[in-house]
Amino acid sequence: MSVVTNTTTIGAIELPSRRNTELMLLVFAVVIPIFAYANVGLAIHGELPPGMLAYGGGLAVLAGLAHFVVRRYAKYADPLLLPIATLLNGLGCVLIWRLDQSERLQNLAKLSFGAFSESAPRQMMYTAVAIALFVAVLLLLKDHRTLQRFTYISMAAALVLLILPVIPGLGADVFGAKIWISVAGFSIQPGEFAKIVIAVFFAGYLMVKRDALALASRRFMGLYLPRGRDLGPILMIWAMSLLILVFENDLGTSLLFFGMFVIMLYVATERTSWIVIGLLMSVGGAIVVGTFASHVQARVNAWLDPFGCYRTSGACEQVGQSIMSFGSGGVLGTGWGQGNSDLIGFAANSDFIFSTVGEELGLSGVMAFLLLYGLIIERGVRTALAARDPFGKLFAIGLSGAFSLQIFVVAGGVMGLIPLTGMTMPFLASGGSSVLANWALIGILIRISDTARRPAPAPAPSPDSEMTQVVRPS
Repeated sequence: MSVVTNTTTIGAIELPSRRNTELMLLVFAVVIPIFAYANVGLAIHGELPPGMLAYGGGLAVLAGLAHFVVRRYAKYADPLLLPIATLLNGLGCVLIWRLDQSERLQNLAKLSFGAFSESAPRQMMYTAVAIALFVAVLLLLKDHRTLQRFTYISMAAALVLLILPVIPGLGADVFGAKIWISVAGFSIQPGEFAKIVIAVFFAGYLMVKRDALALASRRFMGLYLPRGRDLGPILMIWAMSLLILVFENDLGTSLLFFGMFVIMLYVATERTSWIVIGLLMSVGGAIVVGTFASHVQARVNAWLDPFGCYRTSGACEQVGQSIMSFGSGGVLGTGWGQGNSDLIGFAANSDFIFSTVGEELGLSGVMAFLLLYGLIIERGVRTALAARDPFGKLFAIGLSGAFSLQIFVVAGGVMGLIPLTGMTMPFLASGGSSVLANWALIGILIRISDTARRPAPAPAPSPDSEMTQVVRPS
């Protein structure tokens, strides 16, 4: 008797990796800043800038390296995150170089520091280091779920990073805000890295406590109010944000941390009451601190009437010049290198670099930049929806929420929508801490999206899938 056995297995459907799409988008993300660089050189000096090929080649090499690592180690990652970050970073270097060419800023720097050094070469160096950090994140972080083990360690690390700027001898007071530390001649902004570390703690904590936090004790005006003992976490984060605001005079970081926690809390519990409570607490805290903190008071007064104290307050002067920059830009802008936003002192190193976008690229350019930022946020939220584990969902939504809040407070501050916060515009403003932290954020989102979109391994064949046919001899 002979036996013939046929075995059928059902394999996983191979999803498109979309790496070729990412590569094509990266080509545009490199070419557009090169054209912008040439445009600035022609507008200011009447000739192509001498370092255009070196700048374009360096940006292309860095983008190619990042793409190779994503193609090799995060095959199924979102194809838009890397090109958009590259485009924003490249245009940011062009904006910084444009401001470096300003004779006004050069003379101001010489009066203040006795010398002038261009920020654009340093920014390219920071970009190279940031791409290296991006690569390290993808190589070392094989699975984002391993970060869940460090939930409480990340809380301690975040607190240390937030406390460092207020330590005497280590922290530095820059324009009234104590958010910098000086190490070996370099200035570092620990809060930029703290937003990622504290998101790990929020995601791990809320994943464990979300059931308890979702319970409601009573209904009031259509809202399910949480139990009194469950208010502890939000009260603790609220108090920590107020302490940051009081001791560091940093309105932006306190809004960022508290807002990120409220967003993640709402996503974890699906309770609208947490949003209402968070808004009430943030408004109450801002009123209390604004009453006693002179630095915050100055920024609020500049926001309420920037031209009323234009001649007497530096904050009013900066806000007034920023508003005039956006107004003179109109719909299409004055053109690359043809505006006067360099009247704002140290615009390249602060949130006011967005005023240069408003004047020289106009409303259309501002909307284009905000659309690019919005796409990063949308892809981060999409990644959170696609994540298969609750920790990944909360972690991705926390990073996306922090990024969106930072865009809002910076753009809203320079446009006069809200008081100035002093935070840096991601990928645009000059500074190593910001570009390093934001490239690390993009790397983590790419890792989570790769894990979410990667097809599950094919299940082992079961006895039911085997068809055995017995052939009897004739």
